[in-house]
Amino acid sequence: MAITPPRKKVLAVVLAGGEGKRLMPLTADRAKPAVPFGGIYRLIDFALSNVVNSGYLKVVVLTQYKSHSLDRHVTTTWRMSNLLGNYVTPVPAQQRVGKRWYLGSADAIFQSLNLLTDEQPDIVVVVGADHVYRMDFSQMVADHVESGAGCTVAAIRQPIGLADQFGVIDVDPASPQRIRAFLEKPTDPVGLPDAPDEVLASMGNYVFDADALRDAVTRDADREQSKHDMGGDIVPWFVDKSESAVYDYKDNEVPGATDRDRGYWRDVGTMRSYYDAHKDLVSPLPVFNLYNTAWPIYTSYGPHPPAKLVEGGTGAQVSTFNSILSPGVVVTGGTVNQSVLSPAVWVKDGAEVSDSVLMDGVRVGEGAIVRNAIIDKGVVVPPGVQIGVDHDADRARGFVVEDGLTVLAKQQPVPEA
Repeated sequence: MAITPPRKKVLAVVLAGGEGKRLMPLTADRAKPAVPFGGIYRLIDFALSNVVNSGYLKVVVLTQYKSHSLDRHVTTTWRMSNLLGNYVTPVPAQQRVGKRWYLGSADAIFQSLNLLTDEQPDIVVVVGADHVYRMDFSQMVADHVESGAGCTVAAIRQPIGLADQFGVIDVDPASPQRIRAFLEKPTDPVGLPDAPDEVLASMGNYVFDADALRDAVTRDADREQSKHDMGGDIVPWFVDKSESAVYDYKDNEVPGATDRDRGYWRDVGTMRSYYDAHKDLVSPLPVFNLYNTAWPIYTSYGPHPPAKLVEGGTGAQVSTFNSILSPGVVVTGGTVNQSVLSPAVWVKDGAEVSDSVLMDGVRVGEGAIVRNAIIDKGVVVPPGVQIGVDHDADRARGFVVEDGLTVLAKQQPVPEA
């Protein structure tokens, strides 16, 4: 009779200390993983949902930069069963090894090795907290265990012409699962053995044998020339020892995925990519499908009533199409198209919102126009005001204009027309 080998004990570590400078002013008051996305979510909800849906229910979230909003969201939303010993818990930088904050992602894990000591996992899954995607990490863990490597890096195929924008994984043609070199934004990359016009770009997700990870970050902490980065320092250390493997994201099968959204992954590190990722949601056949109930994205959005569309006081009819309307949204005689409206947004009589992202509690007054804009929480657009129509006028009012988008900060005042 065959004996079933014991299950590997897995701890998930979510790196959520990102400052997100390129998303200013959305990150002026919050860490990047706490930035709202898709109406009702925060960016971190995608990483946490992937981890939990993969069956890993012991999760620590390492935070640092302006973490209050992030800590509050995690602690109030992500509650596991105490009876089964499961948890999702934020862990702030604690200066356990000296009077300093995290110097990089590897240093964040080094300063948090007490978490591994307490939990005693066999495997550690390390993921970033600011990408939009679906992924079953249990498949990656299974590949990692089978490979015998100490470190496995998740990678997504990208056109070779974009190689200089990523950390690129060079594989051994004789053994394509093995990493031969880790190249930071190479200008002369070599294509994949089975696809010469593609390269493997690191997704910022890793699987480690726990002892190997502990050893790697401890050694790295003593290297003065190190940047203490997971991709830039820890992975190359495993590569040099021939103990690294790659996991090709194309092989990941997520339940409920469609041909259109299978393999979707978006790094929302810039204002344009953040905006484009929202546009991916609102097409009739979305490039990224939020409605996959077999692999749900979990969150909490408060006690809001259903969205409501009603005629305006003048009898004007509502017009909405290709948009996402969150709970609590009220549109009274206005027009909303190609936009994402977060909870408790009001669009009033005769107002127009198009190609825009409006966060919680934004009010758009009568006859106002909002186009190609990202508006953070609590902003009140007075009646008749135009935003995103004249970029020079937007700049004169103190709004950020970047890559054709007008961006308003949280509760930023808007002058009356």
